[in-house]
Amino acid sequence: MSRYPAQLCTFFVGDYHFGVDVLQVQEVLRFHEMTPVPLAPPVVRGLINLRGQIVTALDLRHRLRLAPAAPHVEHANVIVRTNDGAVSLLVDEVGDVIDVGHASFSAPPPTLSSTARTVISGVCKLDRQLLLILDVRRTLDIASEASEP
Repeated sequence: MSRYPAQLCTFFVGDYHFGVDVLQVQEVLRFHEMTPVPLAPPVVRGLINLRGQIVTALDLRHRLRLAPAAPHVEHANVIVRTNDGAVSLLVDEVGDVIDVGHASFSAPPPTLSSTARTVISGVCKLDRQLLLILDVRRTLDIASEASEP
């Protein structure tokens, strides 16, 4: 599985530990005020103004069909680059940037929920846990989210 990067930006959503290729990450921000978007799908939490750039913020808890975070929790924003511009992934907590060997990667386990499996491209075995490799393209495909069981 040599297609995986050797450096991953990590973060947490619920009990899940995720990683994305650092080359896809524009920046990581602490909580940022959002403007709600009327009539947007529920996964779209709002828009943030990132130094004059309007960025859509997607709620990964909602995308993964996890329970909402407690009202006092201030999400962090992992800003990822896409062909259509920057998008913010709202996460519970930001982790570290880690270097991993290509031999550590494998296919997603069948124990993941079907929703999680649709956005995970693989897993990386760390010392004490599995790091789920988030497929940003599939995560941002919110049109398919509505049709998932």
